[in-house]
Amino acid sequence: MNISLFAVAGPIMIGPSSSHTAGAARLARVAASIAALPFCHVSFGLHGSFARTYKGHGTDKALVAGALGFREDDERLVKAFEIAMERSIGYDFYQTELDGMHENSVVITFTHTDGSKSEVIGSSVGGGQIVIRRINGFAVECSVLMPTLVAFLEDRPGVLGEITNTLAAESINIGSMKVSRQVRGQTTCCVIETDEHISDELVARVRSVSGLIAATSIFV
Repeated sequence: MNISLFAVAGPIMIGPSSSHTAGAARLARVAASIAALPFCHVSFGLHGSFARTYKGHGTDKALVAGALGFREDDERLVKAFEIAMERSIGYDFYQTELDGMHENSVVITFTHTDGSKSEVIGSSVGGGQIVIRRINGFAVECSVLMPTLVAFLEDRPGVLGEITNTLAAESINIGSMKVSRQVRGQTTCCVIETDEHISDELVARVRSVSGLIAATSIFV
């Protein structure tokens, strides 16, 4: 059996636990990147072990720190609550049940400054690694170990092909792609993991595709 050193030793981090602290910070940071828009409040619905032990492991501070954009090894993590207050960003925690989810899971809801909301559900699966499970109600599965493009698009022929063609034109190779929709003919969520970095300029070109609703690039 092959086990990576990263999985055994865990990441460089602030805090006692790679799952409850480092993974939590990374999860919230990725969620904020997916949400993309400025926010004034963030709610954390804690499931399973997260709900039972979040104060003792510093999961609460790690989640707020990640939402603020701090990495898991950032020394500001322990002062996340104070920094959120300085930035006029509110936060709250509550317990919830997420059927079928890993014990270390959380639903993160951002209230944006324009009044809209974004919701990301994810799990911290050990060694500081994470899996994003849902984005705004769409079922996904991505670990964000590779450069990742999250796109919302109209569910009609040609739109997804235009996006992949735009990537191919810049020699971006797709490693995996997950497409999810709730109602046929409405909106599709597409998560594309690539071998190469996706530049801001390329994301801008993707956003110009007819039928594209929103797109953001993540690599953390």
